[in-house]
Amino acid sequence: MEQARRKTRFHYSTEEIIEKPFNWKQMTRLFSFLAPYAKSLLPKTIFVMLLATAVRLIIPIFIGVFAVDRLEKGLATTADMVLYAGIVLGLYLFAYVANLFRIRWTNQLGQHVIFDIRKKLFDHIQHLSHRFYDQRSAGSILVRVINDVNSLQDLFTNGVINLLMDAVMLVGIVVILFSLSPELAVVILIVLPIMFFISTKLRRQIRRAWQTVRLRQSRLNSHLNESIQGIRVTQAYAQEHENMDFFDEVNSQNYESWRQATRMNALFRPFVEMASALGGAILIWYGAFLIQSDASTLELGVFVSFAFYIGMFWEPISRLGQVYNQLLVGMASSERIFEFLDEKPNVEDKPDAQPLTDIKGEIVFKEVEFSYDGKRRALNGVDLTFHAGTTVALVGHTGSGKSTIVNLMSRFYDPTSGEIHLDGVDLKDIRLADLRKHVSYVLQDTFIFAGTIMDNIRFGNPSATDEEIIAAAQAIGAHSFIEKLEQGYQTEVEEQGNVLSVGERQLLSFARALIADPRILILDEATASIDTETEVKIQNGLKKLLAGRTAIMIAHRLSTIRDADNIIVLEHGNVIEQGTHDQLMEKKGTYFGLVKSQYAAIKD
Repeated sequence: MEQARRKTRFHYSTEEIIEKPFNWKQMTRLFSFLAPYAKSLLPKTIFVMLLATAVRLIIPIFIGVFAVDRLEKGLATTADMVLYAGIVLGLYLFAYVANLFRIRWTNQLGQHVIFDIRKKLFDHIQHLSHRFYDQRSAGSILVRVINDVNSLQDLFTNGVINLLMDAVMLVGIVVILFSLSPELAVVILIVLPIMFFISTKLRRQIRRAWQTVRLRQSRLNSHLNESIQGIRVTQAYAQEHENMDFFDEVNSQNYESWRQATRMNALFRPFVEMASALGGAILIWYGAFLIQSDASTLELGVFVSFAFYIGMFWEPISRLGQVYNQLLVGMASSERIFEFLDEKPNVEDKPDAQPLTDIKGEIVFKEVEFSYDGKRRALNGVDLTFHAGTTVALVGHTGSGKSTIVNLMSRFYDPTSGEIHLDGVDLKDIRLADLRKHVSYVLQDTFIFAGTIMDNIRFGNPSATDEEIIAAAQAIGAHSFIEKLEQGYQTEVEEQGNVLSVGERQLLSFARALIADPRILILDEATASIDTETEVKIQNGLKKLLAGRTAIMIAHRLSTIRDADNIIVLEHGNVIEQGTHDQLMEKKGTYFGLVKSQYAAIKD
């Protein structure tokens, strides 16, 4: 029973391993982020890389074919050998300096690309619709923006340039080996096909292993985010041990996925070292045979150069294995990043969407139907009119459709069928940014950002002056408690504003809405968290906030909506009653029953 319950909880993440073959088309898309630097950092990085590689390829020929051969034939004096040694040292120093610049510029290039990818991903998810966030936990989104982007860092700071450098190095070595002694080169490089065959067998397993790592990290982060956000509930129900047990399970699976992935990676390097040892043994055996053979023209200098090149040959082979692993990690991460980047908003502007400058604020619902999941309807052919400048209250039991109506007003979702008009214009024909500029929300669960109280109020209108912010706070009744804080409006509050009471946070949300000066104001259970005494204090402020605006109030505390111009009673997505408080009380219908029930509860 316990295992079944935990298994169910473990599947809160909707993410799964993406089963796609490794393809260069996607990697080309990833490498397209290098394009902005194709005329600045990339050319000079490639230039110094090619310069350093060319110098390294020259050194073995100079040592073997030039210095050793001349020494063996008695053509070089001691002074000549000292000169040769100085030249070799100079070449190594030159390559070292070139590599310093290569490393410096590749790191700059990599950091620029990582910055660009993370910025593009964050900018993109900022514009995705609410449905996207409904289907994913905050932790899984954080993993994409932080962990998956970080996973590409090695690929762009080292992998891309190293891939090119090692490819040039290998091609250069093979060409030189065959030009020096084709016969010896063929015998030594016979191990390459074997290496290629075995390494291809590992590719699918390594790729899947890194995909699993990304999935396990996502679930771990999701659980951490959930645990931190819900710590009060956890402690209130004394579920700390259960939470720790579940974390141990998620953490163990994350550990095991990393262990498997690193084990798969670890298989490649020893294999390359074995191939290197085998190549060296073949060189000594067959090279010595050729030198001693009367029919062979292999000279000692060429043999020495071969020894250098064979030592150099397996180094890029080993690094290419590491680069390939980086490509696999990049593939796993890029799949997840591009999955988000390819996500299209369910709600977006039409190409010919109209700008919205000034509005009256009349909203009309015409036969509006809506479903969140495509199965159960939240609204059933609703016809409603919210007249400009009036206050309308939405009343009904949980799940009756109140929040759905206000979500549709701001186009967080689009109706499944029917139309919603603002001042006679279909919302779908209005630019989203303009529409939402004229709509402000005051929610029951007020979100407070980390920063000062001044900053939190200014969030409603970034261009507002300090004086305007103070005036808004005074109008809404928040100024008195803010002044009592040690640093007043400059008081720092952490995320969610834990240093403030629930009522104080709600007052800040009212001030934030007022400073935005919207034409349409939505109050979603906005006074539910405010005590009766505080509620009385802000009634005058609310009157100022609502004056001249179209206001839609969702309220369970019916005493707060007695003065509404129109009260709409909803039930299971249908409008069953509407009218003023007095009119609905006279009908003695559903609204009358709700009011009587609340008064009876208060009396008891």
